[in-house]
Amino acid sequence: MTTDNNKEDSEMHAGDHRVIGKELGLFTFSDTVGKGLPLYTEKGAAIRRELERFIVDLEIKRGYKHVITPDIAKLGLYEKSGHYPYYKDTMYAPIVIDDEEFMLRPMTCPHHFELYLSKPHSYRELPMRIAELAKLYRYEASGNLSGLVRVRSFCLADSHIICADKEQAKFEVASVLELIEEVAGTFGLKKGEDFWYRLSLGDRNDDKKYVKDDASWDESEQALREVLQNTGVKFVEAKDEASFYGPKIDIQMKDVRGIENTAFTVQYDFVMPKRFNLVYTAKDGAEKLVTVVHRSSIGAIERVMAFIIEKYVGAFPLWLSPVQVKVIPVRENHNEKAEEVYKMLLEAGIRVEFDNADENLGGKVRDAKNNKIPYWIVLGDKEIEAGKVTLESRDAGQLGQMTMEEVLAKLQSEIKEKKR
Repeated sequence: MTTDNNKEDSEMHAGDHRVIGKELGLFTFSDTVGKGLPLYTEKGAAIRRELERFIVDLEIKRGYKHVITPDIAKLGLYEKSGHYPYYKDTMYAPIVIDDEEFMLRPMTCPHHFELYLSKPHSYRELPMRIAELAKLYRYEASGNLSGLVRVRSFCLADSHIICADKEQAKFEVASVLELIEEVAGTFGLKKGEDFWYRLSLGDRNDDKKYVKDDASWDESEQALREVLQNTGVKFVEAKDEASFYGPKIDIQMKDVRGIENTAFTVQYDFVMPKRFNLVYTAKDGAEKLVTVVHRSSIGAIERVMAFIIEKYVGAFPLWLSPVQVKVIPVRENHNEKAEEVYKMLLEAGIRVEFDNADENLGGKVRDAKNNKIPYWIVLGDKEIEAGKVTLESRDAGQLGQMTMEEVLAKLQSEIKEKKR
């Protein structure tokens, strides 16, 4: 049995990512598997894979150290970090193994801190940018579940930047904002139009939700405020939206229903270094506490997929399209040559479909258009005689006859440049 996370069809309209996702066969949900746990088809998985490769490659070029840590940990780890009392209601129940309690992780911070603690560090190594595509699990109330925007299992492009001091942390926050704008720009998202900035502050009077340390709150909030002011972006300030361990800069977006959610975030942490005793050896030989910046560059893969599906209304640019090219033989006697073209594209790393169904040409082309495939290749008598193929575009119409070398060069260039 499949569902849409308990959201009625009446709440959706044509531009909703849940509607488009169903029409294009990208993902589904099953009550048998569990609410809020998306299942990706081959097509949906192709989009995810492109997003994951894109952000990992981009971050490594920017000096991030990509790591892998487990999806579960002992409950004591989250008690040590302080997450457990604050996040207890949104964490899954403990799993008892060999008389010890383990938790499905809701965040990676403590995992990365334990990695940092695995050996001593010098000031020369800082800033250290520890990053991971991390699978996380959080309990969302059934009424809050909404397609890929709000789920119970998601993959976060997470990172924790270990800094020597506040000034280094401010520089890293500014660099993260540059990275986020590069990511957003790749998707064609415009600053101030598709996304905007919010400085999320704590509440000095709420000791249950936030760590009590007024001086550190004042200093860290001002640090993030100065970064935003120096960057020259417009931003709003929002009280009571911070993390328990410090303030953050949230990059906000709205879905097609007008509901606002956080897409990307940068957080200042003045709590964890003390709790984990995260230290480094300074230039003078003294041992000093670090400052930590938490950030998500592309956010949760699920949520950014929802935004992208709605941004492009399912007509993805070539590099993101689940199927990039469809090969269409005009008649059955053209199948053999069309299959050669199909295999050539497959070997070149192009996501391609071979349509050898016993249907007329018009029906096959219509199917390519309905599935919003960027390009399709038509191959009949004229093409075989000329030793070429006819390339047609979803966005630009018929492009005429080309050699396969020309087709591959065009496709590979467009994919590499991530043209929109």
